[in-house]
Formats: sequence, C-alpha cells, structure tokens
Amino acid sequence: MVVIITAVGCSSEEKKTGANGTSETKNFDEKDLVQYVDPMIGTAKMGHTYPGATVPFGSIQLSPDTDTIPYGVDGHYNPDVYRYCAGYQYDDPTIVGFSHTHFSGTGHSDLGDFLIMPTTGELQMNPGTETNPDSGYRSRFSHDKEDAEPAYYSVILDDYNIKAELTATTRVGMHQYTFPKSEQAHIILDLTSGIYNYDNKNVWTFVRVENDTLVTGYRQTNGWARTRTVYFAMSFNKPVAKYGQVNYDNNVYKGFWRKFDQNTNFPEMAGENLKTYFDFNTSEGEKIKIKFAISPVSTIGAIKNMKAEIPHWDFDKVKTESQEKWNKELNKVQIEPINNAEMINFYTAMYHAFLGPTEYMDVDGKYRGLDMNIHQANGFTNYTSFSLWDTYRALHPLFNVLQPKRNSDMINSMIAHYDQSVHGMLPVWSHYANENWCMIGYHSVSVIADAIVKGNTGFDAKAALAASVHTAKVPYYDGLKYYMEKGYVPEDKNGASVSKTLEYAYDDWAIAQAAKKMENEAVYDEFIKRSENYKNVFDKNSGFMRPKLDDGSFKKQFDPLDTHGQGFIEGNSWNYSLYVPHDPKTIIELMGGKKQFSQHLDSLFSMELPDKYFANTEDISREGIIGNYVHGNEPSHHVVYLYNWTDTPWKSQDKIRMILKAMYQAKEDGLGGNDDFGQMSAWYIFSTLGFYPVAPGSDVYALGSPAMKSAKIQLENGNTFTVVAENQSEKNVFVDKVTLNGKELKAPFIKHSDIMQGGELHFYMSNSPNKNLYTTN
Repeated sequence: MVVIITAVGCSSEEKKTGANGTSETKNFDEKDLVQYVDPMIGTAKMGHTYPGATVPFGSIQLSPDTDTIPYGVDGHYNPDVYRYCAGYQYDDPTIVGFSHTHFSGTGHSDLGDFLIMPTTGELQMNPGTETNPDSGYRSRFSHDKEDAEPAYYSVILDDYNIKAELTATTRVGMHQYTFPKSEQAHIILDLTSGIYNYDNKNVWTFVRVENDTLVTGYRQTNGWARTRTVYFAMSFNKPVAKYGQVNYDNNVYKGFWRKFDQNTNFPEMAGENLKTYFDFNTSEGEKIKIKFAISPVSTIGAIKNMKAEIPHWDFDKVKTESQEKWNKELNKVQIEPINNAEMINFYTAMYHAFLGPTEYMDVDGKYRGLDMNIHQANGFTNYTSFSLWDTYRALHPLFNVLQPKRNSDMINSMIAHYDQSVHGMLPVWSHYANENWCMIGYHSVSVIADAIVKGNTGFDAKAALAASVHTAKVPYYDGLKYYMEKGYVPEDKNGASVSKTLEYAYDDWAIAQAAKKMENEAVYDEFIKRSENYKNVFDKNSGFMRPKLDDGSFKKQFDPLDTHGQGFIEGNSWNYSLYVPHDPKTIIELMGGKKQFSQHLDSLFSMELPDKYFANTEDISREGIIGNYVHGNEPSHHVVYLYNWTDTPWKSQDKIRMILKAMYQAKEDGLGGNDDFGQMSAWYIFSTLGFYPVAPGSDVYALGSPAMKSAKIQLENGNTFTVVAENQSEKNVFVDKVTLNGKELKAPFIKHSDIMQGGELHFYMSNSPNKNLYTTN
C-alpha cells in the first residue's frame, strides 16, 4: 500500500512569484529528475526524435545529423529521406555534423540550419557518404562513446580523435571541441546542409567575418516554410588563423566581385550554395569553443541574444544552468513508479512534451511575422512550430494543466499569426513566420476553446473567438466551401473528405463551447449546428463513416480497412468512424447502442489488420499496431477511453495499460510511431496519471487506469493535485473504486476545476475488473 500524501494547496508563505509572473509552489522538495531522461528514446526507426542539446521550448536544438539523404532522386521523392525528419538515425555509423535547428517527432521536416563539423588533417568540404566516409568530412562514431542528456550531448569523432560536446540556452548553442595537437584543425560551417534537402532549397546565404573571433550571416530557404530566413552570430574563444569558402554556384553573371580572390581570407561571402571553414593551430587537449546564436530578425539581434544568454565562455556553467531549467519543468510532476523503467519513460515523455512549440523572438521581443515584417511581442512570449493536427488532442490540454502561462502565450502567438495573415486564418501547421498548411482541420480553434472553457485566458478571448469564427469560414481552404454549403466535404471535389468533415465538425463544436462560455448565443447556435455535420457522412447500412460524392450518394468501391483512396488520412474508416469526440453518445446510438458499440471497440483491438493496408504508409509499421488500433496515428488516441460512455468502462483499463507497455519502451526504438511534437508523449503522461481529455474544449477528463503508484502535480497557481493508486502492480490493471477528496465517484469522469483546486484522486487497483464500478456514465 502507498502512503497517501494529500495536499490541497499551500499557504502564501510557500509561494513565490516566478520570472514569468506566475506563482510557483515550493510545497515539496525538488528532486533530481534529469537523470531519468533518455533523449535517445525515439531516435531509431520512426520515432523521429533528436538526441541533441536544447532547453524547454528553446529556439536552439543543437543536435547531430547522421546523413545527407536528399529529398528527391532523379526528380522523384526519395522515401529514405523520411527516416531523417529529425536528422539523426540511431543505426547510422557516421556523423555528418551538428546543426542548430530540428523538429522533434514530426512526420515531415525542414530546418537543420548551420551545420558545424570539426575536423583535422587535409581539409575536405564535402560530407562524403556513409559507405565511404573517408571521401568527406563526416566521421565514424560509436554509441559506446556517446552521451545524451537534457541540455547536453557529447560524442567522440573517431576519425579525428575529437571530443564534441554541445549545450544550449534558449537562443544560443554552445560547442566545445577537444582537439588533438594539430596544425590543420578546422571548423567547417556548411550552409548548404539541411534536413529534407533538394536542389534550389537554399535561396541565399550570406557570411561576414566581422573580426578574428566573430562571424555573422543568414540563411534563406524555400522548403516546408517557403520564405524562411534565419540570422546567426558565431563567436570563437580563440582567434581564427585562416578562413575561406567554397562556393558551388555556377552563375554566369558574377558582377564585379570577380576582381577579388574570394576563396581565402575574404571577409564577405555570399551565394546559394556556400560552405565555409575556419582554421586553427591546436595543442593536445585544447578546447575550441563556439557560441552560435540565432535570430529571426537580424544579425544584430543574434549578437544581442548571445550577449544576453551566454556572456562568458564557461561551458559547464551553461550546461548546469540549462539542466536546472529542465529539472524545474520535470518537477511539475513527481511520480512514484511501479518500476525504474517507468521513471525513464515518464520523464522522457515529459522532456519530449516540453520541446515545443518553440520560442520565436529575440531577447528584446522582436520577431519576424507571417507578413515578413518585424513585430514586437508586447506582454507575451512569441512561439512558433505549431503541429496542431497532432498537438490539439492532448499536448495543449496538458499545457493547460502544467504550463498554463505558456499555453496562453502560444494562443497570443496564434492571434498574432491571424492578425498578420492575408487569409484571415489562425495557424494550421506553422513555423518560422510561415504557414505550411500541413494536414487538415483548423485546430487552433480547439486549443483556444480548451483554454477559454478551462479559464486559462491570458489573452483577448473576444478577439480569439472572432478569429476562430473567421478561420472556420474561409471558403477556399481545403473543401470548406463545400462543407459549409452541403454539410460535408465531397470526395470527388476534395480528397480525404471524410476525415475533413469529421475534424471540421469537432472544431465547430469547440468554437461553440468557447462561445457558450462567453455567452455569445449567436455564435454558439451557428456552430453547434455545424458540429452535427459528422452525421452526414455516416452510412447506416455499413455502420461506418463513408465518403460521400457531390451528388449526395456514397462512394461505391468502399473498403473500411483501407487508408488510401477511401476519404481518410492517417487512418481508415474503422478508426475514423470513432472520431466524434464531442458527441460519443450519439455516435454510440448510430452504431447500434452501448452493447454493440462496446463489442465494436473490442474488435478494433483484437482483429488482425493485414499488412497490405499499411504497407505504403511511411510512419506505421507492425510494431505500432494493436489489432486495427494504430496508436502512431493520432485520430485513434481517444478511442480506448470511449468505453466510458458504454456500460463497460472497465474494458478500457487493461487496454490502456497494454498500450502504455507496448507503445512506450525505454529504448532507442521504443516509440510506436512519430512522437509528433509531443502528442504521443502527452498521451503517455495523461494515461499514466489516470485521466485523459477526450474532447478538448470540454472541462471533463475521462478516467482510465493509472500506471504509477502515486503522483504529485505541482500547479502554477500554487496548489498540488495528488493521484494515488493503492494496491498498484503490473498485474493490478483494473480499477475497483475511485474517490475524489474522499468521496466515491459514480461516473468515470473528473473536471478540470477538480485538478486546479488541488486535492486527491485515489484509485483502488485490482487484478480483476469491477463490472459495477461506475453506476452512471
């Protein structure tokens, strides 16, 4: 039995005001939780995480890249590139270098800016190949001589006998390279390198050698973000002995720059395909240190960022302070695990959940906006990299519990995006002052509604609601014209039509909930009606959601198991027919009632999905599937909790524990799919704690089966919410009884206010189901 620690808040003496103006609680001791984070989890196969150095929500992600796979070969997409969304694959034997920007766990990519590689011996300016690393500047390495921690990464580059160490602050990456004795020590700065590269991705690069220790410049690319410009300032701790460039441009016109020898010691360099080098003479064991700052605004901004965040050359000091930042964030939840592996899984999930969205502004608050102009963030921190099709489901709801101030600022950033948008739309999938329009829906409205309904409104809620309404009415966006006219998206007019119809209907419901909270009856009435549009693509004869054509008929040739060509994206009709998170009761009725629906859910987990149905899906493999339940694709994430709306809520409990164990393991290939910028990790965190936000925009959480003995959640308002699982074990996966603050729960739900007020949620665990656990649902 676990000792129960109950804390229903703390006195004013136990609080202090944090740097961001929020209240920080000190009612339990901070533990060393950094030790349990393993950044290597997810770096193999399709987890798409990176192992390098960053701070919570940091602009810099300084990490190794292990190959230079091109996006296209002979004019066609190269499927091998998909493995490199984060730049690093654990099974690779070589490292190409260390770049400063990366996405975590995404299913598409960009970034990989400003790759630095230290070398010795004959200068080589091409990376070479994995099969012949001696043909370039890359180096072999061994995982035995590699270390990854929060805010720290190190590796021995075997070909050069150089120890590479990396750490970071929010906007500055710090490198420390321990060289052997050499008169040919090089630091290569490759401005052509990137992630998801192809011909003409680089629009322009520019470098200035300001003096013998300071270099500035910028890189402009046309990629996922088509007008992305990143400025930098690079400072060495030792004067450069010699420097130069190799320019791979083949332009006929070179202007009057041809009068100079620009290849060596010429302080101004520019081109589409530019690589530079900086040479040193080193003694045995000498450390060449680099501070590399980035800015969305200017090189002056990058220099200001560097001076503000790392005004010294003490590498260990930066590492220690940045790991302290991580420890503070990780201590927002303290758990007592069932076993040590769960400590690693849990705190690595916390780590991954707090990698993004990332701060996107200089220390003075300036940032580049969607209109390409420079803006000032007044009263909020500006964020970028919103993978909203993934993160609206659980990550942003998690932030409303653990990071409410940051989540409000993220919404302020979305409103700023809307104000700068010529389309009058909130972000869909945006990064670096660009909208890339990836995936479907307009899920910013879900994030906004969830915050409004839960009372986390550190933003102009009226303006946010107006932006949500306008976003939902842009007719030329992804089939919206048809959706508004017909109540569904026709498959013969716009692909993935069923998925879009279902997700638009959910988003409309979210808008309605925000309007209801704000007592705006007109908006509520309009969007609550639109939220029922999911019914228009439900086929009563088959019992599935099914693509409908422009003439109102259902598409013939229909296979509910097939993902491709059936009106769905990242899911099939079996999965997506269950995507009505805002109205489970009605979809249960449509599908035959509680008993039949419960059996339908059973079959989802027990049936066999033939390989042919996911053979052409990049991010899903057999390891990521349980029956026909595909955990790596987000539309299924709420499904196991739908049992709570049937008469068999106990059926969810062993399945939740099964998913936790099968899809999250403490090893490099331990993720059952892309982490998707923290959404997979957020699912793990919520489910481990025993509750989950099935429909963001509601203040209700569905209860499950907690997978730890106890947890204390430290809230920004100073309160503590405690979860206890009595009689917990690997076998005791069923819940016999639940109490909230000593009162037995009759339904499998709690409210957001129950958490925010502080208190204790107490589960009594058993090895057999209690089929009479909840009397109402």
